[in-house]
Amino acid sequence: MNPLNSLLGRQNSVHQGRSMCLGPVEMERKSVLQPPQPIIVVDLFPEVLNELLKLLASLSAEDWQKPTVCPGWSVKDVALHLLGVEVGNLSRRRDGHTLDASITSWGELMTFINDWNQGWIQAARRISPQLLIDLLEFTGVQLCDYFRLLDPYALGDAVSWVGPEPAPVWLDLAREYTERWHHQQHIRDAVDKPGLKQPRYFAPVLAAFVWALPRAFRSTVAAENTSVTLTIAGESGGRWSVLREGGEWRLYAGAPDQPDAEVTIDEDFAWRLFTRGLSQSLAREQMAVNGDRALGLRVLQMVSIIA
Repeated sequence: MNPLNSLLGRQNSVHQGRSMCLGPVEMERKSVLQPPQPIIVVDLFPEVLNELLKLLASLSAEDWQKPTVCPGWSVKDVALHLLGVEVGNLSRRRDGHTLDASITSWGELMTFINDWNQGWIQAARRISPQLLIDLLEFTGVQLCDYFRLLDPYALGDAVSWVGPEPAPVWLDLAREYTERWHHQQHIRDAVDKPGLKQPRYFAPVLAAFVWALPRAFRSTVAAENTSVTLTIAGESGGRWSVLREGGEWRLYAGAPDQPDAEVTIDEDFAWRLFTRGLSQSLAREQMAVNGDRALGLRVLQMVSIIA
């Protein structure tokens, strides 16, 4: 039996509420805001892997060489990157194999990751498309099995574009899920194949990406209880808000009755903006901003990848 088919057959939150006494205005603002719920995606990894393997098996020799939105990367290069992601995860997470790399800043992390990714692509280009598909299945099935063993509510690795603190495993795995979904979408766009835009697959991506929203506002000083709402329009979208509390911006699901700014953007533009696949100038043309425009446009600073 195909091991992938066999695999397919078979609140703790990063946001911790604080006890506090709320005045009437703050109580009203918070009355429709809730801590975001955990994003549980472990059952989606085998399905998304299966869709990737079917997609790659359908490609022509010409398709493999088509350019993608990733600068300098062809369809094959993006698939090779996904193989590198699986190899790296199995080696580091499951097998405890680490590299001796001293990284002390966000800039150093970006440089290290980008250099590492490009080095892998250059070395792996000798792999044939058929062998690449075989290796993606081999490593992907093992990683799906490993992810199932993890406690989603334990503390895991930090999600760098959320913050430096250890994150719940469910958020770490949601980040891993977005990596596979959005790169598969890059391939689908390049070869003009329908994307995995059903809410089952797409909604967890957007819910994970919005965890980068507080970081986009980290340098924005505002009065206590200032709120900004992000509305992502579409079947897979939703409404999330950041609220200024105790000198920090905190993420909530939902929206207050009267946010200081509200940004609305279509779901298909949203994921491209958050992964640097859409320029800020074009995104600005595609979004509606109500209220404090300068405050709302801070949403353009959201980056939900290491880039």
